[in-house]
Amino acid sequence: MATVALLATGGTIASTGGADGRVPTASGRDLLRQAGLGGGDPPVPVRELELGGSFSWDLERMRRVIEEIRGYLAAPVRGTDGARPDGVVVTHGTDTMEETVFLASLLLDDPRPVVLTGAQQPYDSRSPDGPENLRDAFAVAAAPSARGRGPLLCFDGLVFAARGVTKVDTLSHRAFGAPGRGPVLRVHDGRVTALAPPGPPHPLPGVDLDTGLPRVDVVALYPGADEALLRAAAETGAAGLVLAAPGTGNTAPRVAREVARLTGAGVPVLVCSRVPSGPAVPLYGGGGGVDLARAGAVFAGDLSPWQARLLLSVALAATRLGAARAVSGWLDG
Repeated sequence: MATVALLATGGTIASTGGADGRVPTASGRDLLRQAGLGGGDPPVPVRELELGGSFSWDLERMRRVIEEIRGYLAAPVRGTDGARPDGVVVTHGTDTMEETVFLASLLLDDPRPVVLTGAQQPYDSRSPDGPENLRDAFAVAAAPSARGRGPLLCFDGLVFAARGVTKVDTLSHRAFGAPGRGPVLRVHDGRVTALAPPGPPHPLPGVDLDTGLPRVDVVALYPGADEALLRAAAETGAAGLVLAAPGTGNTAPRVAREVARLTGAGVPVLVCSRVPSGPAVPLYGGGGGVDLARAGAVFAGDLSPWQARLLLSVALAATRLGAARAVSGWLDG
């Protein structure tokens, strides 16, 4: 039998309602009992990491969660002969789950499954979706077909690779998707079926997390947008910028000129599309993507602005010099 450990970090799956709204109150053990997973021998290893709602997290809290996962994978399971867990399940708020799973994919280098899950309905709902999601996540974490895929996100019977997964509905039980990519595994009645061949984990090497993750800001581009927000972000401490641009990655000429100034000053700039599906690619002049590429910006393919932000932050932590080159190498790899 595979040994799967649980790291509980709050979120809707652990939340109950009250006068102040929904807040996490249920422990990891509570979640296991509700899902019918608490009666094993030896019991499921559980580590509580009380962080509240993931919408209030910053990069440091996300980094701490990933360090907890790393420690869990390295530690022997109590009650065994020193064996380490075969996989780890992380319960997490849905608001920023796509970012934590992607950051974990950049920082963890381990073939064992790390599976994030959560819920859209709270712990005290009359029809909670958390128990089924948790059972599915445990099945995935124990499945041989989940190994070697990097961290995964499991929700409503579908399992997504970290790259490209995003929340697609604020309330529906089918909360996540991967536009243009799709799920890599499916879970039904505890059976895990592979839908796509595994891709190797793709962490970024050379990251010294003791120095923290540098601040990277996302700037939205829209009709009438100018260079003011880009300049303000850099002047107030952003080490890099991500542009959430229309279409295939376009803007106005004055924005492209500011990008050239910033990249010339050593501030890397990534370009993403604000469109849910399809890549950002330099096709147009007159302030479009061709001008941004000539200005030194790096096009981030089909990464969302939110995941591209994390990629650039990790690249900056890995190498203060040449972060844009490190990002390009990761995207090409």
